[in-house]
Amino acid sequence: MPRVSVIMGVYNGQEGLKRSIDSILNQTYEDFEFIICDDASTDKSGEILKEYAKKDKRIRVLTNQTNKKLAATLNYCIQEAAGEYIARMDDDDRAFKKRFEKQVAFLDAHPEYALVGTGVKRFDKQGVWGETFCVRQPSLKQCFQNVQFVHPSVMMRSAALKEVGGYTEDKENYRSQDYDLWCKLYQKGYQGYNLQEPLLYYCESPESITRRKKRHRIDFFKKQMRWRKRLKLPGWYDVYAWIGLCKILIPNRVLLYIRKRR
Repeated sequence: MPRVSVIMGVYNGQEGLKRSIDSILNQTYEDFEFIICDDASTDKSGEILKEYAKKDKRIRVLTNQTNKKLAATLNYCIQEAAGEYIARMDDDDRAFKKRFEKQVAFLDAHPEYALVGTGVKRFDKQGVWGETFCVRQPSLKQCFQNVQFVHPSVMMRSAALKEVGGYTEDKENYRSQDYDLWCKLYQKGYQGYNLQEPLLYYCESPESITRRKKRHRIDFFKKQMRWRKRLKLPGWYDVYAWIGLCKILIPNRVLLYIRKRR
């Protein structure tokens, strides 16, 4: 039985899929299974996955007959996972060779933490354009305020993930399944940690922040308002949800300037 189960959802990811898979297969830590679910792709993603599964026995390919979105797709992978630890990966990102080695070592040495994320180098077609390092030891209040872990960089304890029921599957969670999961874990008393070094190339263009639909910001606002009550935080914490919602009113060029400055 492998110690680590790597889970990945794929939807029309043929452009970066091979590089992403190769970065996992080339890890210095090798005791893992790689569970990849094709979420009803219409491009060549399915063919690519079948080719890799033939070449490496650690890869297991699952298939959704209809597009079920990321939360449901990842839950399917979790149901099939046998590892003590579950590592996330996206189909357009690339992991540093020692990512798993360092995350497994951390979780082995620190049983008080249920998940560990890493710093990331953000890149697009033009190359690396920035780095992100999240708070080292996020508190429950910080987890409510905003997303404290870069989702595809995280490795989690399987027992904790399954105790909270995995990812929440609803339309409101379409762009915030990671935020919801961190809140669920912290509500149960689990803690997370972020290694202060980049161990993942995270695919995202600076302009992506300007393409987020108003509907997604409204959905996130509603989710935050509910989580404030569930986490039993003071009512004035609603201000963080309102600040996020007010971004709808900020011109795209201003949001882009702020992102690039960061």
